Amino acid sequence: MIKTIGHAAFDCYQFEKTLDFYTRVLGFEEMFNLYNDAGELWITYLRVSDEAYIELFPKSGAMPPRGGSYSHLCLEVDDIEITAREVVERGGTLDGEIKTGKDGNRQVWTKDPEGNRIEFMQMMPDSLQMRAIERIKGTKIGA
Repeated sequence: MIKTIGHAAFDCYQFEKTLDFYTRVLGFEEMFNLYNDAGELWITYLRVSDEAYIELFPKSGAMPPRGGSYSHLCLEVDDIEITAREVVERGGTLDGEIKTGKDGNRQVWTKDPEGNRIEFMQMMPDSLQMRAIERIKGTKIGA
């Protein structure tokens, strides 16, 4: 059902400082950006490894009083349809239908009992992540 952790996502109220920390201080490579329908930066993807990423979501305003900026945990799966069915069969609930995200991957969401958001993601061959990996490695994945 679950292959690995796909990414951790953070809402960034000090986006430039946070991006600098993850890229310059920790050495993660910026892979690509996604923009919302208004053309504004929505997500910056950083490469931890070929299989794991960090997503930084620029936010405005003050950081929530709880501190931190955790957004969600992504679990990469082999087959999103089977995973969704198994989650429901095991008593879990899904927050909506399976859909294809702006990055080209298929996804569906749930929450744990504490209310933490969890994304199940099936990496698709033509997704932006796969294209970025191919660019970095200089080879076609699966070739």
